[in-house]
Amino acid sequence: MGIERLDETEMKTNVTYWLDETALRFPLKAAFVDEKKTITFRELQRQARAIGTRIIKKGIFRKPVVVFFERGVDTLISFMGVAYSGNFYIPIDVDMPESRVDKILETLQPALVITSGNLLPVFSKFDNRHECLIFEDVDEAEGSESEIEVIRQKGIDTDLLYVLFTSGSTGIPKGVAITHRSVIDYIEWMTDTFSFKETDSFGNQAPFHFDLSIPDIYAAIKNGSTTYIIPKTLFSQPNLLLEYLKEKKINTIIWVPSALIVAAQPAAFRKIDLSDTLQRVLFCGEVMPNKQLNVWRRFLPNVLYVNLYGPAEITVSCTYYIVDREFADDEPLPIGIPAANTDILVLNNQNELAAVNEIGELCVRGTSLSPGYYNNPDKTRESFVQNPLNVFVPEIIYRTGDLVKYNAQRELIYLSRKDFQIKHLGHRIELGEIETAVSSLKEVTLCCCLYDEKHHRIVLFLNVELDKAYVINEISKLIPQYMLPRKIITLQEMPMNANGKIDRVKLQEFL
Repeated sequence: MGIERLDETEMKTNVTYWLDETALRFPLKAAFVDEKKTITFRELQRQARAIGTRIIKKGIFRKPVVVFFERGVDTLISFMGVAYSGNFYIPIDVDMPESRVDKILETLQPALVITSGNLLPVFSKFDNRHECLIFEDVDEAEGSESEIEVIRQKGIDTDLLYVLFTSGSTGIPKGVAITHRSVIDYIEWMTDTFSFKETDSFGNQAPFHFDLSIPDIYAAIKNGSTTYIIPKTLFSQPNLLLEYLKEKKINTIIWVPSALIVAAQPAAFRKIDLSDTLQRVLFCGEVMPNKQLNVWRRFLPNVLYVNLYGPAEITVSCTYYIVDREFADDEPLPIGIPAANTDILVLNNQNELAAVNEIGELCVRGTSLSPGYYNNPDKTRESFVQNPLNVFVPEIIYRTGDLVKYNAQRELIYLSRKDFQIKHLGHRIELGEIETAVSSLKEVTLCCCLYDEKHHRIVLFLNVELDKAYVINEISKLIPQYMLPRKIITLQEMPMNANGKIDRVKLQEFL
């Protein structure tokens, strides 16, 4: 294709430079592997450039492009195609409820939707107003180096790379916008800190609409590693899951704790020995219980275990803790220290830096920060605020809403949420969004959702007797599966506080 080796300066402005460099170094090496398809770095580059060229010819630039696929290789080709075109991608899961997709599309007003021919009828039920590009209609020969280079010369590293939608307290999902610069900064930190290289193989667990998938994608592209997209069904079958890791010789996994918990079965570890293949186990997205982590550590003592912490607004994670000592089953695991080029501010109620053992809100500043929520200035202003410690120049910090404290070793310890947002099954969820969905049922007048930390479940309180199957069936049309309550409690009278609001503290007694 006439592409010459790129210098380090160019590589730091756009993630597609990584792919061009890696395709030169390892053209025939497998980049991504799913159940049906394997793609090499050269094939990934050429197919992505063809998609990028097709988009460029449509005159679309710096616009949102929806990618509507099942989790697989074609999704990643499309992501990179959008990046080559100078636009930013938004993954929409095929299993998302129609009303949620409609809200996302309303917020985005995408310039284009990339999907397959067989999924086009599925997407059409959501919205048929937007132009669709059929993935298989694009020929690899369409890629134009000259047109792509014209677009890339116009781009800068603060252009958006993607928007991922998280839960919203009003029932409207929030689109977290992330730039090329933030992803480049984050992946370079991970590569340096955990010594990622071309001989590594990643086992992807996270859906591509979840930010924990970002290192599975971009660490592979930057370093020439191979990422295996693990079938979702294996995460309920510990033996088969561990067998898959061993068979594919996967040496690095970056999973949500709930996936590690499922696999933490002594019988499975006794049957399948991963000691000669698995080297790194990183986890992020929710609290990892030491009880299950200790099972992993007992059977695989030489593996590097890392607790990552961070919301999507700071590009995957902003702190990390390399597990370097023993912990009792009931001890909390530290979230550790800041990642490189990231500053953590723990602010108390007076907006001052908290002392050791003083509880404060974790706030973040640095290159990793999102510029805000897409097409949502009000929510952006609530969470992305002026640093109260800097009165001299404008400087934005992100207030996570997470309460933490420093222990005696100056390690951060996560305590709880400041508001009603929770972390469950690797997702950040606003309980208010569930309540909004339940309130839409004609029989419901009052409802409230709480999170049962002990049993790791969402509990719904109602003031009217309703069949659980009916409630779940109805609200599953409005919210994703991972947000559905596992327990419903009916109360004749909902407790209220002095302000006339539902007394959530009183409801905790029923958990």
